[in-house]
Amino acid sequence: MKQSQTAGMAPIRLLSLDFFRGATVAAMILVNNPGDWGHIYAPLEHSEWHGCTPTDLVFPFFLFIVGVSIAFAMGSKKENPATHGKTIFKALKRALILFGLGLFLTLFPEVFTKPVESLQGMRIPGVLQRIALVFFISAVLFLKVSLKNLRMLFVLLLAVYWALMTFVPVPGTGPANLGKETNLGAWLDRSIFTEAHLWSSSKTWDPEGLLGTIPAIATGLFGILVGAYLKRKDVPDAVKVSWLFSTGCAAVVLGLLWDLQFPINKALWTSSFVLYTGGLATMVLAMSYWIIDVNKYNRFTKPFVVYGVNAITVYFLSGILPQILSIIRINTVNGETNVYSLLYSGYASNFSPVNASLLWAVSTVLFWLVILWFMYNKKIIIKV
Repeated sequence: MKQSQTAGMAPIRLLSLDFFRGATVAAMILVNNPGDWGHIYAPLEHSEWHGCTPTDLVFPFFLFIVGVSIAFAMGSKKENPATHGKTIFKALKRALILFGLGLFLTLFPEVFTKPVESLQGMRIPGVLQRIALVFFISAVLFLKVSLKNLRMLFVLLLAVYWALMTFVPVPGTGPANLGKETNLGAWLDRSIFTEAHLWSSSKTWDPEGLLGTIPAIATGLFGILVGAYLKRKDVPDAVKVSWLFSTGCAAVVLGLLWDLQFPINKALWTSSFVLYTGGLATMVLAMSYWIIDVNKYNRFTKPFVVYGVNAITVYFLSGILPQILSIIRINTVNGETNVYSLLYSGYASNFSPVNASLLWAVSTVLFWLVILWFMYNKKIIIKV
């Protein structure tokens, strides 16, 4: 893994980016794997609707990182139009794999026991599905559109989404609104996917819905613009960090001001949410770059880097494992139970419900850390 070169020179690969990606994925594993969904500390839950908790930052941070990674991975290809077709095909292939993995997570394990029923009730939107769409569209835009026009497109996407959500009447409902089941995005998802293929907890709206993909792409473009600036060879590192911090602060302030009229909302992925979370992500990356790549304080990074280089792999496997543990039945002195319940009972019997739930989540992060550490040392990197 190559780290930063001399001051002002763009690194081939940023250790700070792997660190940031790994920290984000580790946080994703933490919040997605409580021992008991009924007992969770407030910061580890998503906001009920409007607002933003620390957990709400995880997904936009990852999409932002996707954008930064595109700028670094495809920068040389952008300069050579002859390679665009091949690069776009590879991006499409990767996006389709990601989308397919997302659908598999939705279907597992029922697809093996009740294939017809699982397909009839399969949720089509999802986290990996949104990552796939944002990655592919952002990659194509990066290759085909100049950075100047990408900035204009970023602003346009936020403005168009704001106008759609706040001015366009909702068919069959009435005036534009931001209600869970009555907003334009929820109506569109029900019209296209039908309620049978939306988020199982609601069936009337989906937090990864189709219309919300528009501002999610803007989050990816935010990352691309930051990554493109960070790659510049004609700007000293100190200047880069200063500008990125300033840009991040400005985006956060603008997001908070826009929140007064278009509330920060992760489920709707509002334009104010894009600015607020993108600004925070920019500041985190700038700080990480300054500490890790510029000043070479990197001894603490390996636990996060091992998560970062196999990010999609661990996200996918961590979603599969609890399902497997839940379907394996064993006999105990107290009767038949599943492996998940048996393992978790050790936590539940020794700690309060909320602490047991948290410790299970932390244990899950550490469990995967051991596996990923072994993979990293053996140079096993599974690229999707």
